Amino acid sequence: MTFFEKATGAACAFGLVAGFSASVAMAQDYSGQTIEYVIPFSESGGSAKWANFYAPLMSEALPGNPTVVVRYRPGAGSTEGANWFEANQGSGDGLLIFGDSGSTKFPYLLGDPRVRYEYNGWQPVLASGTGGVVYLPPDLAERFDGDMDGLSEEFFLYGSQGATTLDLVPLLAFKMLGLQVDPVFGVEGRGDGRLMFERGEANIDYQTTSAYLANVVPLVEQGLAVPVFTWGSLDEDGNIVRDPTFPDLPSFKEICEATAACETEGTAWDAYKAFFIAGFANQKTIYLPGSASADVVAAFTTALNAVKARPDFAEISAKELGVYPQQTGKSAVIATEQATSISADAKSFVLNWLKEDYGITIE
Repeated sequence: MTFFEKATGAACAFGLVAGFSASVAMAQDYSGQTIEYVIPFSESGGSAKWANFYAPLMSEALPGNPTVVVRYRPGAGSTEGANWFEANQGSGDGLLIFGDSGSTKFPYLLGDPRVRYEYNGWQPVLASGTGGVVYLPPDLAERFDGDMDGLSEEFFLYGSQGATTLDLVPLLAFKMLGLQVDPVFGVEGRGDGRLMFERGEANIDYQTTSAYLANVVPLVEQGLAVPVFTWGSLDEDGNIVRDPTFPDLPSFKEICEATAACETEGTAWDAYKAFFIAGFANQKTIYLPGSASADVVAAFTTALNAVKARPDFAEISAKELGVYPQQTGKSAVIATEQATSISADAKSFVLNWLKEDYGITIE
């Protein structure tokens, strides 16, 4: 039985019980307890910021107001910490939880031999996303009219951290759109890719939402960059829709539908969607062990729902996380199943593409 089946069944059962929240609070009491919130990353970076945002809020909302402490277990591109959680899940009493990121999901989807963890054995209680914006220089943006047909003959340079990092999503998207994009591998971060764009060394780039707002919007205001589309977001039913932070920009799905070379069905689309969800729409997830009881899952779900219901949550989360759905309950389960599942054909497509286009073999 997958975590989707387990969690969906539990959620349905809970929904039929009157006074659900009160009964959960009585069943679980974490008074005087310490909950270890493990992330497979160091103290710096987006995942640490995300985990430390939620830790005190969960402490306030969980029954008994336990201390929630973030523990860092970095290594091997986050697979080391995930392997540790797989081997040390314990009794599932809620005193150990785990938070991943897209860089944890990608090796799993690609069949990286370092992976010894199994997502189907974990129970997601919160799925947290982000977004990204693709932009062009003004001269090229003038030839963009809602599709990429007029830019198919252009030669693009793109500063990339690597084809198996989160850059897999834009590189695959560019290929699907029929664009001729030559990635310059080896940049240390997306900020370096932006600097290449600013210096005229690259003529296509994307930045995640927080970086775009902070560093690219000033370029747009100066007339040095023009946003053309976003990766999009997921709605409550798992469909790709417009990014809520940039509602006036089309999503990649819309651009793909309008571009002759691109299709929103078939193997390439299935591959793109799997990695888009894992890398952006459900980039970070909080998990309980598979051994956690329905009462423990319900306690965390109720607490996280209470966090989202705080009158100040929209304001404080927008500053730290952006304007994106923070999904709990069934929505978190659906998003996580999508983010950790890929068809055999889609996986083969990506592995063959990485080998043929970039000489990368996963083994």
